[in-house]
Amino acid sequence: MSINMPSLKRTDRSRGLILDAADGAFREKGFAAVSMEEIASRAGLTRKTLYNLFGSKEEIAHQLIARVEAQDEGYRARMAAGEDALGLLETILLDSAGWCLANPTVARLALAPAERPRLEPPEGRPSFQGLVRDVLRLGQQQGAIRRDEDVNFMSLVLLGVYGQAMLTALAGGPFEPCDIVRLIRIVVEGVGARRAE
Repeated sequence: MSINMPSLKRTDRSRGLILDAADGAFREKGFAAVSMEEIASRAGLTRKTLYNLFGSKEEIAHQLIARVEAQDEGYRARMAAGEDALGLLETILLDSAGWCLANPTVARLALAPAERPRLEPPEGRPSFQGLVRDVLRLGQQQGAIRRDEDVNFMSLVLLGVYGQAMLTALAGGPFEPCDIVRLIRIVVEGVGARRAE
C-alpha cells in the first residue's frame, strides 16, 4: 500500500501544477487562446501527463471553478459564529464578483453552465450554490430572510439574478460594489412597491 502513496502524491502535485498553469494562462490570454500544449509547457509537464490527468481544457476550467468553490471555510466559520447573514451574503457576492472580474473567461463558464442548475446543490462537494443556500438558511434563523419559501429555490433565484448581473459586467457593462448591495436588497425586498405603514 505504501508503494502507491508516492504515485498519488506525484499525481496530486501534477494536477496542482496544471491547474496553476492553466489559471495563469487563462488570466493572461483568455480561455479560447490557450491550448492544452501551452498548459503542459507552463506546468513543466508532458502533454501525455496532462491528458492522463485531464481530458480537455473545459475539464481543467471546471476543476479551477471547483477549487475556488472549495475555499469556503472562512465564510462557514463566520456563519457558525452567527454573523449577520445579509452582511455575509454581501461579502460572499462581492468576493465572487472580484474573482469573476479577475477571471472573466473561466467565470463565464461558471456563470452560464451547459447544464441547467438543479434545485438542490451538488451532493458531496462544496459549491457556491450550497454556500449561498446555507447563508440564506442562516438569514431565516435570524429573521432577515423569509421563512415561507424553500432556501434552495431562493438561492437559485438570487444566483440567477447575480449571474446575469455578472455576465453583463463581464461583457463590458457597468459594475460597482454597490451594485451587489442593490441586487441583494431588490431580491430580498422584492420588486413590488413598499406598502405605506
